[in-house]
Amino acid sequence: MDTPLSSISLHDMFYGAVVWDPWLIVAQIVCLQCLYYLTLGVFLSFLVGIRVSRMSLVYFFDFASVTTSTVTGWCVIASFLLSSIAGAGYMLYLIERAKKCLDFSATLYIIHLFICIMYGGWPSSITWWVVNGTGVAVMALLDV
Repeated sequence: MDTPLSSISLHDMFYGAVVWDPWLIVAQIVCLQCLYYLTLGVFLSFLVGIRVSRMSLVYFFDFASVTTSTVTGWCVIASFLLSSIAGAGYMLYLIERAKKCLDFSATLYIIHLFICIMYGGWPSSITWWVVNGTGVAVMALLDV
């Protein structure tokens, strides 16, 4: 039996019924995290790889590499910020709802914080916090 058209809300017509699907959310988080690190790796390879003799995970996860005192540090900062802009583009296709963008971008950076803590300890650099806070804001606000 068909539901009467008057019982379907305008929201459901354009977005479909909101269904709690935890597997979809986990898959979106994993996919977004992988795309973010892949993009970060590409930017680090181009911007930092030409300046250092050997690339390593230090540039991904060690807070000491995010510094304004060296040109390489500025290249790391640029890589993180460019990756957050790319992450905003990924969220347009993966998440498809501006309402959830802050949640997903914050989740990405919280996971990144945990990985950084496991890799090099608690980030004590104010520059690291400013760069990652700016990254969350850029990623969330470019999708609104």
